[in-house]
Amino acid sequence: MSMWTQAGDDLLLSIRLTPGSAKEEVGGGWTDAHGAQWLAARVRAVPEKGRANAALIALLAKRLDWPKGAILLESGDTNRLKRLRIIGGGDAMARLTALIEHWVDKT
Repeated sequence: MSMWTQAGDDLLLSIRLTPGSAKEEVGGGWTDAHGAQWLAARVRAVPEKGRANAALIALLAKRLDWPKGAILLESGDTNRLKRLRIIGGGDAMARLTALIEHWVDKT
């Protein structure tokens, strides 16, 4: 299973989030017990009242140069493992895929 897939005009991204980190970054990969791959991300925000999820969306929006309102949390509200929908990401698939592959290679 890939870290990202195209769903119509959108891009679905699988992320393993570490909240309360010393610095914010996106990079590296993680594989779960079922063989699914997840992009690793770290945010300073604590996992209270959606703060870490909001920080993750803000971080991705900045790094991808994408509107925050076009990045939605599909699943994983209270879990480290999250699925995000990047609305309209399919139209920019080549650019977004190149950025994500660069982040994965940071391990």
